[in-house]
Amino acid sequence: MADNIDDYLERGIYGAKEIKSDERQVFLSTIRERVIIALTDGQVMKSIVYEPIKKLMKQYSDCHLFLDGDISYSYLSKYVKLANSLNVPFTIVDNVQKKTNIGLVLASKHAINKDEVFVSNEQF
Repeated sequence: MADNIDDYLERGIYGAKEIKSDERQVFLSTIRERVIIALTDGQVMKSIVYEPIKKLMKQYSDCHLFLDGDISYSYLSKYVKLANSLNVPFTIVDNVQKKTNIGLVLASKHAINKDEVFVSNEQF
């Protein structure tokens, strides 16, 4: 009984325990096994949209776009417009406690476990 009360108090004070919270900090609130593709801050800030993102948004109908809120909206807007045009839900994540160099994550709602999710600068 005392354990239940302690758990209840901890959840009330600190919130519910989060699975893989370190991973969620890095991947803009999602976990690695759900990531379809991830771009760095610098890649998001380039003047052009990374073209394969559009194809992947169409291919994965249950995807969700996560964008780093630390990046100026002027850089994010091209991806927001793309997501809106394809009816892909998106979230601008600005409550990350640990700094990450990831600026964009396209993720599925379930685990897909892709081997390579990062885009090299040569591919961009």
